[in-house]
Amino acid sequence: MKTYNLCLLGFGNVGRALARLLAVKSEEMRVGFGVEWKITGVASRRLGWAVAPEGFDVEKLLAGEVESRVSPAPQGVRAWLAAAGADVMFETTSLEPHTGQPAVGHVRAALEAGAHAVTANKGAVVHGYEELSQLARARGRKFLFEATVADCLPVFSMFRESLPAARLLSFRAVLNSTTTVIIEEIERGRNFQEGVERAQLMGITETDPSYDVDGWDAAVKVCALATVLMREPLKLGEVEREGVRHLDAMRVRAAREEGRPYRLVSRAWRDGGGGKLRGSVRPEQLEQGDPFAALGGSSLAIRFALDVLPGLTIAAHEPNLQSTAYGLLADFINAARGDERGEGR
Repeated sequence: MKTYNLCLLGFGNVGRALARLLAVKSEEMRVGFGVEWKITGVASRRLGWAVAPEGFDVEKLLAGEVESRVSPAPQGVRAWLAAAGADVMFETTSLEPHTGQPAVGHVRAALEAGAHAVTANKGAVVHGYEELSQLARARGRKFLFEATVADCLPVFSMFRESLPAARLLSFRAVLNSTTTVIIEEIERGRNFQEGVERAQLMGITETDPSYDVDGWDAAVKVCALATVLMREPLKLGEVEREGVRHLDAMRVRAAREEGRPYRLVSRAWRDGGGGKLRGSVRPEQLEQGDPFAALGGSSLAIRFALDVLPGLTIAAHEPNLQSTAYGLLADFINAARGDERGEGR
Protein backbone atom coordinates (compact mmCIF):
# COMPACT_ATOMS: atom_id res chain seq x y z
CA MET A 1 0.00 0.00 0.00
CA LYS A 2 1.54 3.28 -1.12
CA THR A 3 1.58 6.35 1.08
CA TYR A 4 1.42 9.51 -1.01
CA ASN A 5 3.08 12.73 0.06
CA LEU A 6 0.57 15.47 -0.72
CA CYS A 7 1.41 19.14 -1.22
CA LEU A 8 -1.34 21.77 -1.08
CA LEU A 9 -0.45 24.95 -2.95
CA GLY A 10 -3.10 27.45 -1.91
CA PHE A 11 -4.80 26.99 1.44
CA GLY A 12 -7.91 29.13 1.15
CA ASN A 13 -11.50 27.90 1.12
CA VAL A 14 -10.93 25.12 -1.42
CA GLY A 15 -7.61 23.95 0.03
CA ARG A 16 -9.10 23.75 3.50
CA ALA A 17 -12.16 21.90 2.20
CA LEU A 18 -9.82 19.41 0.51
CA ALA A 19 -7.91 18.81 3.75
CA ARG A 20 -11.18 18.12 5.58
CA LEU A 21 -12.42 15.78 2.84
CA LEU A 22 -9.15 13.86 2.78
CA ALA A 23 -9.54 13.23 6.50
CA VAL A 24 -13.19 12.16 6.14
CA LYS A 25 -12.44 9.82 3.23
CA SER A 26 -9.15 8.45 4.58
CA GLU A 27 -10.47 5.03 5.61
CA GLU A 28 -12.44 4.60 2.36
CA MET A 29 -9.33 5.40 0.35
CA ARG A 30 -7.22 2.97 2.32
CA VAL A 31 -9.70 0.07 2.17
CA GLY A 32 -11.25 0.74 -1.23
CA PHE A 33 -8.25 1.89 -3.24
CA GLY A 34 -5.17 0.87 -1.27
CA VAL A 35 -4.12 4.51 -0.93
CA GLU A 36 -2.74 6.17 2.16
CA TRP A 37 -1.56 9.76 2.35
CA LYS A 38 0.01 12.45 4.45
CA ILE A 39 0.17 16.18 3.84
CA THR A 40 3.85 17.06 3.77
CA GLY A 41 3.64 20.53 2.24
CA VAL A 42 1.28 23.49 2.57
CA ALA A 43 1.90 26.84 0.91
CA SER A 44 0.09 30.16 0.62
CA ARG A 45 0.89 33.86 0.70
CA ARG A 46 0.11 33.93 4.42
CA LEU A 47 1.78 30.66 5.42
CA GLY A 48 4.84 30.75 3.17
CA TRP A 49 6.37 27.44 2.05
CA ALA A 50 5.67 25.10 4.98
CA VAL A 51 7.05 21.54 5.01
CA ALA A 52 6.59 18.62 7.42
CA PRO A 53 8.27 15.47 6.04
CA GLU A 54 6.48 13.28 8.61
CA GLY A 55 3.12 14.87 7.74
CA PHE A 56 1.06 17.70 9.20
CA ASP A 57 -1.75 17.03 11.65
CA VAL A 58 -4.88 17.93 9.67
CA GLU A 59 -6.82 19.24 12.67
CA LYS A 60 -3.96 21.56 13.58
CA LEU A 61 -3.65 22.66 9.96
CA LEU A 62 -7.31 23.62 9.91
CA ALA A 63 -6.89 25.43 13.22
CA GLY A 64 -4.14 27.54 11.67
CA GLU A 65 -1.24 25.83 13.45
CA VAL A 66 1.16 25.60 10.53
CA GLU A 67 4.87 25.64 11.10
CA SER A 68 7.53 24.46 8.70
CA ARG A 69 9.61 21.66 10.22
CA VAL A 70 12.64 22.00 8.00
CA SER A 71 15.22 24.69 8.52
CA PRO A 72 15.79 26.86 6.70
CA ALA A 73 12.28 26.88 5.22
CA PRO A 74 12.35 26.42 1.43
CA GLN A 75 11.87 29.42 -0.80
CA GLY A 76 9.94 28.93 -4.02
CA VAL A 77 7.80 26.17 -5.41
CA ARG A 78 10.59 23.90 -6.66
CA ALA A 79 12.51 23.89 -3.38
CA TRP A 80 9.25 23.37 -1.50
CA LEU A 81 8.23 20.35 -3.62
CA ALA A 82 11.67 18.81 -3.18
CA ALA A 83 11.75 19.34 0.59
CA ALA A 84 8.25 17.87 0.94
CA GLY A 85 9.03 14.85 -1.26
CA ALA A 86 5.88 15.57 -3.25
CA ASP A 87 4.05 12.71 -4.95
CA VAL A 88 0.96 14.83 -5.73
CA MET A 89 0.56 18.60 -5.81
CA PHE A 90 -2.90 20.16 -5.52
CA GLU A 91 -2.91 23.64 -7.07
CA THR A 92 -5.76 25.84 -5.85
CA THR A 93 -4.41 29.36 -6.22
CA SER A 94 -6.57 32.24 -7.47
CA LEU A 95 -7.46 32.63 -11.14
CA GLU A 96 -5.50 35.05 -13.30
CA PRO A 97 -7.51 34.84 -16.53
CA HIS A 98 -5.18 36.55 -18.99
CA THR A 99 -1.97 34.52 -18.53
CA GLY A 100 -2.84 31.64 -16.19
CA GLN A 101 0.15 32.48 -14.05
CA PRO A 102 1.43 31.55 -11.60
CA ALA A 103 -0.69 28.38 -11.89
CA VAL A 104 0.90 27.24 -15.16
CA GLY A 105 4.36 27.57 -13.62
CA HIS A 106 3.29 25.72 -10.49
CA VAL A 107 1.94 22.75 -12.47
CA ARG A 108 5.05 22.70 -14.65
CA ALA A 109 7.27 22.63 -11.55
CA ALA A 110 5.30 19.74 -10.03
CA LEU A 111 5.48 17.61 -13.15
CA GLU A 112 9.19 18.30 -13.57
CA ALA A 113 9.66 17.25 -9.93
CA GLY A 114 8.01 13.89 -10.70
CA ALA A 115 4.70 14.62 -8.98
CA HIS A 116 1.18 14.28 -10.29
CA ALA A 117 -0.40 17.73 -10.72
CA VAL A 118 -4.06 18.23 -9.83
CA THR A 119 -5.48 21.72 -10.23
CA ALA A 120 -8.71 23.61 -9.66
CA ASN A 121 -7.28 26.59 -11.58
CA LYS A 122 -8.82 26.79 -15.03
CA GLY A 123 -6.15 29.27 -16.11
CA ALA A 124 -3.62 26.43 -16.14
CA VAL A 125 -5.81 24.55 -18.64
CA VAL A 126 -6.53 27.49 -20.92
CA HIS A 127 -2.96 28.78 -21.07
CA GLY A 128 -0.96 25.59 -20.64
CA TYR A 129 -2.99 22.56 -21.69
CA GLU A 130 -0.85 21.30 -24.57
CA GLU A 131 2.50 22.03 -22.93
CA LEU A 132 1.53 20.57 -19.56
CA SER A 133 -0.18 17.51 -21.05
CA GLN A 134 2.91 16.72 -23.11
CA LEU A 135 5.15 17.24 -20.09
CA ALA A 136 2.97 14.94 -17.98
CA ARG A 137 3.18 12.19 -20.61
CA ALA A 138 6.94 12.61 -20.91
CA ARG A 139 7.39 12.34 -17.13
CA GLY A 140 4.90 9.49 -16.70
CA ARG A 141 2.71 11.63 -14.47
CA LYS A 142 -0.86 12.92 -14.58
CA PHE A 143 -2.06 16.46 -15.21
CA LEU A 144 -5.70 16.45 -14.05
CA PHE A 145 -8.21 19.27 -13.70
CA GLU A 146 -11.74 17.96 -13.12
CA ALA A 147 -12.54 20.68 -10.56
CA THR A 148 -11.75 23.57 -12.89
CA VAL A 149 -15.04 24.07 -14.75
CA ALA A 150 -18.06 22.80 -12.78
CA ASP A 151 -16.91 21.76 -9.32
CA CYS A 152 -17.35 17.98 -9.07
CA LEU A 153 -19.25 17.44 -12.34
CA PRO A 154 -17.37 14.64 -14.17
CA VAL A 155 -17.03 16.61 -17.40
CA PHE A 156 -13.53 15.77 -18.59
CA SER A 157 -13.51 12.22 -17.21
CA MET A 158 -16.91 11.54 -18.84
CA PHE A 159 -15.54 12.37 -22.27
CA ARG A 160 -12.26 10.56 -21.59
CA GLU A 161 -13.82 7.35 -20.28
CA SER A 162 -17.39 7.16 -21.61
CA LEU A 163 -17.35 9.21 -24.84
CA PRO A 164 -13.92 8.56 -26.33
CA ALA A 165 -15.10 8.50 -29.97
CA ALA A 166 -17.79 11.18 -29.66
CA ARG A 167 -17.23 14.54 -31.34
CA LEU A 168 -18.45 17.60 -29.46
CA LEU A 169 -20.22 19.97 -31.84
CA SER A 170 -21.31 22.69 -29.42
CA PHE A 171 -22.35 23.36 -25.86
CA ARG A 172 -24.32 25.87 -23.82
CA ALA A 173 -23.99 26.16 -20.08
CA VAL A 174 -24.49 28.03 -16.85
CA LEU A 175 -20.96 27.97 -15.49
CA ASN A 176 -20.82 30.79 -12.96
CA SER A 177 -22.85 30.56 -9.75
CA THR A 178 -21.94 34.03 -8.45
CA THR A 179 -23.89 35.68 -11.26
CA THR A 180 -26.91 33.43 -10.64
CA VAL A 181 -26.90 34.46 -6.97
CA ILE A 182 -26.65 38.15 -7.93
CA ILE A 183 -29.57 37.85 -10.37
CA GLU A 184 -31.65 36.04 -7.73
CA GLU A 185 -31.01 38.80 -5.21
CA ILE A 186 -32.09 41.42 -7.75
CA GLU A 187 -35.21 39.35 -8.47
CA ARG A 188 -36.01 39.55 -4.74
CA GLY A 189 -35.82 43.33 -4.76
CA ARG A 190 -32.27 43.73 -3.52
CA ASN A 191 -29.47 45.46 -5.42
CA PHE A 192 -26.38 44.34 -7.29
CA GLN A 193 -23.96 44.92 -4.40
CA GLU A 194 -26.12 42.94 -2.01
CA GLY A 195 -26.00 40.08 -4.50
CA VAL A 196 -22.20 40.21 -4.58
CA GLU A 197 -22.08 40.21 -0.78
CA ARG A 198 -24.38 37.18 -0.57
CA ALA A 199 -22.17 35.26 -3.01
CA GLN A 200 -19.11 36.19 -0.97
CA LEU A 201 -20.77 34.92 2.20
CA MET A 202 -21.45 31.65 0.40
CA GLY A 203 -17.73 31.41 -0.44
CA ILE A 204 -18.34 30.94 -4.18
CA THR A 205 -16.79 34.10 -5.64
CA GLU A 206 -13.34 34.45 -7.12
CA THR A 207 -10.88 36.41 -4.97
CA ASP A 208 -11.60 39.38 -7.24
CA PRO A 209 -15.42 39.41 -7.70
CA SER A 210 -15.08 41.33 -10.96
CA TYR A 211 -13.80 38.14 -12.60
CA ASP A 212 -17.24 36.65 -11.90
CA VAL A 213 -19.57 39.59 -12.49
CA ASP A 214 -17.84 40.75 -15.70
CA GLY A 215 -17.85 37.26 -17.23
CA TRP A 216 -14.13 36.47 -17.10
CA ASP A 217 -14.57 33.32 -14.99
CA ALA A 218 -17.19 31.93 -17.36
CA ALA A 219 -15.18 32.92 -20.44
CA VAL A 220 -12.10 31.08 -19.17
CA LYS A 221 -14.27 28.02 -18.54
CA VAL A 222 -15.58 28.20 -22.11
CA CYS A 223 -11.99 28.24 -23.34
CA ALA A 224 -11.05 25.29 -21.12
CA LEU A 225 -13.97 23.17 -22.30
CA ALA A 226 -13.40 24.03 -25.96
CA THR A 227 -9.65 23.48 -25.78
CA VAL A 228 -9.90 20.05 -24.17
CA LEU A 229 -13.19 18.66 -25.50
CA MET A 230 -13.42 20.30 -28.93
CA ARG A 231 -9.69 19.73 -29.43
CA GLU A 232 -8.90 23.22 -30.63
CA PRO A 233 -7.46 26.04 -28.53
CA LEU A 234 -9.93 28.88 -28.04
CA LYS A 235 -8.28 32.09 -26.86
CA LEU A 236 -9.84 34.27 -24.22
CA GLY A 237 -9.91 37.27 -26.54
CA GLU A 238 -11.97 35.26 -29.03
CA VAL A 239 -14.86 34.82 -26.59
CA GLU A 240 -17.55 37.51 -26.82
CA ARG A 241 -18.02 38.54 -23.21
CA GLU A 242 -20.68 40.52 -21.35
CA GLY A 243 -21.23 40.30 -17.61
CA VAL A 244 -24.19 41.07 -15.36
CA ARG A 245 -23.02 44.36 -13.89
CA HIS A 246 -25.31 46.48 -16.07
CA LEU A 247 -28.49 44.38 -16.05
CA ASP A 248 -31.62 46.47 -15.58
CA ALA A 249 -33.20 45.54 -12.24
CA MET A 250 -36.79 46.18 -13.35
CA ARG A 251 -36.29 44.00 -16.41
CA VAL A 252 -34.74 41.21 -14.31
CA ARG A 253 -37.74 41.21 -11.95
CA ALA A 254 -40.24 41.27 -14.79
CA ALA A 255 -38.46 38.36 -16.48
CA ARG A 256 -38.77 36.27 -13.33
CA GLU A 257 -42.48 37.06 -13.12
CA GLU A 258 -42.86 35.82 -16.71
CA GLY A 259 -41.12 32.55 -15.84
CA ARG A 260 -38.27 33.51 -18.22
CA PRO A 261 -35.42 34.49 -15.90
CA TYR A 262 -32.04 35.83 -16.89
CA ARG A 263 -28.93 33.69 -16.48
CA LEU A 264 -25.34 34.20 -17.57
CA VAL A 265 -25.15 31.69 -20.44
CA SER A 266 -21.90 30.40 -21.90
CA ARG A 267 -21.61 28.89 -25.36
CA ALA A 268 -19.14 27.44 -27.86
CA TRP A 269 -19.94 26.41 -31.43
CA ARG A 270 -18.52 26.26 -34.94
CA ASP A 271 -19.74 28.54 -37.70
CA GLY A 272 -21.87 26.55 -40.11
CA GLY A 273 -21.43 23.46 -37.97
CA GLY A 274 -17.82 22.90 -38.98
CA GLY A 275 -16.15 26.27 -39.46
CA LYS A 276 -14.40 28.65 -37.10
CA LEU A 277 -14.66 27.87 -33.39
CA ARG A 278 -16.45 30.62 -31.49
CA GLY A 279 -17.49 31.30 -27.92
CA SER A 280 -19.68 33.71 -26.01
CA VAL A 281 -20.69 34.63 -22.47
CA ARG A 282 -23.64 36.95 -21.94
CA PRO A 283 -26.83 37.36 -19.91
CA GLU A 284 -29.74 35.74 -21.71
CA GLN A 285 -33.44 35.69 -20.95
CA LEU A 286 -34.37 32.02 -21.06
CA GLU A 287 -37.44 30.53 -22.67
CA GLN A 288 -40.18 29.02 -20.54
CA GLY A 289 -39.38 25.37 -19.90
CA ASP A 290 -35.65 25.81 -20.49
CA PRO A 291 -33.94 23.46 -17.98
CA PHE A 292 -31.49 26.22 -17.09
CA ALA A 293 -34.40 28.36 -15.81
CA ALA A 294 -34.73 26.04 -12.82
CA LEU A 295 -31.09 26.51 -11.80
CA GLY A 296 -30.69 28.55 -8.65
CA GLY A 297 -28.06 29.35 -6.07
CA SER A 298 -24.75 27.68 -6.83
CA SER A 299 -26.22 25.15 -9.29
CA LEU A 300 -24.40 24.63 -12.60
CA ALA A 301 -25.31 22.81 -15.81
CA ILE A 302 -23.92 22.05 -19.26
CA ARG A 303 -25.81 20.82 -22.34
CA PHE A 304 -23.62 19.14 -24.95
CA ALA A 305 -24.50 18.54 -28.60
CA LEU A 306 -22.53 15.57 -29.98
CA ASP A 307 -22.30 13.90 -33.35
CA VAL A 308 -23.63 10.68 -31.79
CA LEU A 309 -26.07 12.26 -29.33
CA PRO A 310 -28.15 15.38 -30.06
CA GLY A 311 -28.39 16.46 -26.44
CA LEU A 312 -26.65 15.45 -23.23
CA THR A 313 -27.20 17.59 -20.13
CA ILE A 314 -25.39 17.25 -16.81
CA ALA A 315 -26.07 19.37 -13.75
CA ALA A 316 -24.73 19.91 -10.26
CA HIS A 317 -27.47 21.03 -7.90
CA GLU A 318 -26.25 23.42 -5.19
CA PRO A 319 -22.59 22.29 -5.19
CA ASN A 320 -20.44 23.70 -2.41
CA LEU A 321 -16.80 23.86 -1.42
CA GLN A 322 -16.84 20.14 -0.56
CA SER A 323 -18.03 19.47 -4.12
CA THR A 324 -15.02 21.30 -5.54
CA ALA A 325 -12.75 19.47 -3.13
CA TYR A 326 -14.26 16.18 -4.28
CA GLY A 327 -13.25 16.94 -7.86
CA LEU A 328 -9.67 17.27 -6.65
CA LEU A 329 -9.91 14.11 -4.56
CA ALA A 330 -11.32 12.10 -7.48
CA ASP A 331 -8.40 13.20 -9.66
CA PHE A 332 -5.97 12.07 -6.95
CA ILE A 333 -7.62 8.64 -6.74
CA ASN A 334 -7.53 8.28 -10.53
CA ALA A 335 -3.84 9.21 -10.59
CA ALA A 336 -3.18 6.59 -7.89
CA ARG A 337 -5.12 4.00 -9.90
CA GLY A 338 -2.90 4.80 -12.86
CA ASP A 339 0.17 4.17 -10.70
CA GLU A 340 -1.27 0.81 -9.65
CA ARG A 341 -1.82 -0.16 -13.30
CA GLY A 342 1.73 0.84 -14.13
CA GLU A 343 0.74 3.70 -16.39
CA GLY A 344 3.52 6.14 -17.17
CA ARG A 345 6.72 5.15 -15.51
